[in-house]
Order: sequence, then structure tokens, then C-alpha cells
Amino acid sequence: MSPTPSPFDEHVQGQCDLIRLLLVTVQHFWGGFAALWQNVTDPRQPAYITYPLPALLTTGLLMFLFRLAARRQVTLLLRHNPPACATFQALFGVRTWPHGDTLNATYGRLAVSDVQEVVTASVERLIRNKVLYPYRLLDRYFLVAIDGTGMLTFPERHCPHCLTMTHHGHTTYYHPVLEAKLVTYTGLTCSLMTEFVENPDQYPSKQDCELKAFYRLAERLKQRFPRLPLCLLLDGLFAGGPTFAICTRAGWKFIIVLPEADLPTLHEEFSALLPWFPANHLQFRPAALYQTVQDFTWVNDIAYVDSDRLSHTLSIIRCLETKPTTTPQPHSTRFKWITNLPVTTTNVIQLANQGGRLRWKIENEGFNVQKNGGYALEHIYSHHPVAAKIFYLLLQLAHTLAQLIERGSLFRQAFPTGLGSAKNLAWCLLEAWRNVRLSAQLIHSVLNTRVQIRLRPP
Repeated sequence: MSPTPSPFDEHVQGQCDLIRLLLVTVQHFWGGFAALWQNVTDPRQPAYITYPLPALLTTGLLMFLFRLAARRQVTLLLRHNPPACATFQALFGVRTWPHGDTLNATYGRLAVSDVQEVVTASVERLIRNKVLYPYRLLDRYFLVAIDGTGMLTFPERHCPHCLTMTHHGHTTYYHPVLEAKLVTYTGLTCSLMTEFVENPDQYPSKQDCELKAFYRLAERLKQRFPRLPLCLLLDGLFAGGPTFAICTRAGWKFIIVLPEADLPTLHEEFSALLPWFPANHLQFRPAALYQTVQDFTWVNDIAYVDSDRLSHTLSIIRCLETKPTTTPQPHSTRFKWITNLPVTTTNVIQLANQGGRLRWKIENEGFNVQKNGGYALEHIYSHHPVAAKIFYLLLQLAHTLAQLIERGSLFRQAFPTGLGSAKNLAWCLLEAWRNVRLSAQLIHSVLNTRVQIRLRPP
């Protein structure tokens, strides 16, 4: 009769499983850490190098994956920890973790475009391997939500590229970013491309803004993915002729929030044409929302001529969602979107619920998690303008990796009841690295074991 395993043995086994999950997930989806960073150019002199570049970039990645929230935590929690150093040595051939200042000094010399390509290529590999195919809109279009958020804020000028905002005589210097994130209706949110919003010099005639950044981002996105079928999810800021024209030239579809105060001629056309199409109405009761009723109405083939005299053919979807409340008067919310997709009775629910409403994923599962979920997006990881961008891009990659681990089938097999919150998973990963010592031989054996990882089914 075999002895019953003690809680201590189960705890150690759980920590071993977590490290294995991390290593195997990176190996399975991206080919391992060495392959992940292989196209990042190392500008340092080889004779003065102590840490190989993959070791330094992986350290930054793990700092965010473990949600340490500061460079100094790498030094305090990992650099002088024997098990963590042993595993790090088995992976990269160096005896200790690098100091946080070493990361900052090296990142400041890297090409931002190289690290951006790593982030983009990591998602491209998921697409090419058909990992994300079940989450396409209408079984064809990958959903890309684009929105801006604040990254760094300073009371004094940080660099010549700072944007400025003056309120009551007080000037704030800040650096926002515009993100293009691939989103799914299951909550997966992966950074596809980043455009940093910054002034060209200290005294610009006009400041940079999200709209200008969107035009640059769209050009880069089309150049990087010339044939990928995309559907952009945008808020009301981008509802206008320039956005329509960009998407038309690129061959993209779009679903854009249509605010009541914007594009009044479109609202008038919609109201005037709707009575002529009584069949363009559908009532739907979502199974996941108790007693909620959605009333959809739509109009296709609305002609719109923008300020540049360009003609566009558009569709508008309106959804009135009514929810029961404890008061006699039910709560109603109105949504309206504009799109270049033809709307029918068979696709209106998907366009709205698994299309237009997913724009909020970039806010909730994206920026909110990265700001308040332990990644500390708004923390100043570096005052160096280039290093700060590298840290930001590594944060985006770490967020994608954390989602792949948590949603992967191996995690569900190893921990059927889960590990609580996503923050708790990050803490367990950190403690596993601090307590489990892995040899190079064991790591090699783990990485050479064939596995199959499937994301949580849609």
C-alpha cells in the first residue's frame, strides 16, 4: 500500500507544475525563450557582456508576469535567491539574475521596433497556428480593438516628446499610447501593435493626439498584415470620413460606436429610413442575462459623403437593452454602431454582442487589468524614453503570456479548481521560482516532451 502524499509533497508538486506550465507554454506557442528574442539586435560590445540579451529580456518579461511592479523587486526577490538563480542558470548559463539597473541600461540601447516586432509576431504565431480561429467574427474576421490610454505622467518635463496639459495654471507632462489589441468574446485580449503618442519636439505647432496616432498605426498595421481579414472595433472618437476611407483602402471591416452628438446626418438618415424597413427588427433574450431583452433595429446602404467629398455606404445598428430592476421602471440602455458590414437577421446579434460590444474588452480585460491588476502599467519603470517603451512592450507580452497559461488546457489539468484570482496565479508562479530548483537536464526533458495545449473552448 503506497503512502498517502502529504500536503507538503502536494505543494511542492504544484510549484513544479507551475514552472513546467510556464516553460512549456512559451515553448509550445512561441518556440521557447531563445526563439522569442532571436531577432532583437544586441547593440553591446561582446567583450563586455555578462548577461546574454535573451536573459535580460526574459527577466523583464518575468518581472511583469510575476507582477513585481518595480525593477528593484527583481533584485530583492530573485537576484539573491538560490533556487531562482539555479533555474535561471540552467536556462541562460549565468549564475544570477541581473540587477534592475542593468535592465534599464540595456533596454535604453535597444531598438523599440525590434521588441515591438516580438510582441506582434507572438500574436501572429497564434493566428498562423489557428489558435484564434474559433473566435473570428462571422467565421472570418479577427477583431482588433483600438483605443488609447495613459502610460506615464510627470510633474516636470520628462523628455522633448512629452505632451502637455495645463489646468488652473499647473502643467502636467504625460505620455499616452494607442493600442491595437486582438480581442475575443471569451475575454482574451492580446496586444497586436502599439503606437506611442508623442510630440516630434519640445515646441510643436500642434500636439500629437490619438487620431494622428491612429493614422500612423493603421498604416503600420496594413503593412505588417497586408492580407489578414480584420474588423476594427473603435469608439466614437474615430467615427468619421478619414477612418472610413482608411478601412476601405485597407480592405478592413469596422464597427464603430456612433454617439448621439456625432454625424447628425447619419442619425437623420437612420430615423427617416427605419420606418421603411419593418422587417429589420429582431428581439433577442440572451441566455446568460436573466430576463434581459435586446431589441435590434438596423438600416443598410446609408449613403454618407465626408468633408473630402468621398462617398461611403454604411449600415447602422441600434440596440435597446432592457433589464429588470427592483423598481417598477425597468432599466434600459441604448447602443448604436456604424459599420461597413451588411446587417441581416442572421448576423445582427453576432455583430452587436460578439462585435461592437467587445470594444470594452480593451478597457476592462486590457487597460484596467494592466493598471489595477498588478502589472502597474502607470508605474515609472524607467526615466529613459527608450527604456520606458521597452518596459511597456514587455508588459504587453507578459499579459498575453499570462492569459495563455491561465486559459490553457494544461493549467486546467494540473489545477482543476484553479488558483483563485489571476493575481494569486502570478504570486504562485513567483513562489515556485523562488522555491523550486531545476537543473538544465530536467528543463531540457520538460521542453522536449510533446504536449498539446488548447485554449478554453469558446
